Amino acid sequence: MAACACKQRGGPLGDGNVKVRRETGGRGGKTVTTVRGLPLDEAALQLLAKQLKAACGSGGTCKEGVVEVQGDHVQRVMAWLTQQGFKPKRAGG
Repeated sequence: MAACACKQRGGPLGDGNVKVRRETGGRGGKTVTTVRGLPLDEAALQLLAKQLKAACGSGGTCKEGVVEVQGDHVQRVMAWLTQQGFKPKRAGG
């Protein structure tokens, strides 16, 4: 019997609509820049997050398909993603 295709890992986590936004909620007032919707698998997303954090010169994390970069780096992140061939959109206010 074949395994269920919906439970297999390894496919892209995002839908391709790359959204970049600045968030402070639930972080004790600290600002982070989040990137959602990247059409990459987990390993590629981890690598991209590492490169993005280095480009911004700050820390961050990657969990559940969302890249978080500490600080307000929306413009820098959008420019870097555009240079890498993605088409990011600014989300939020």
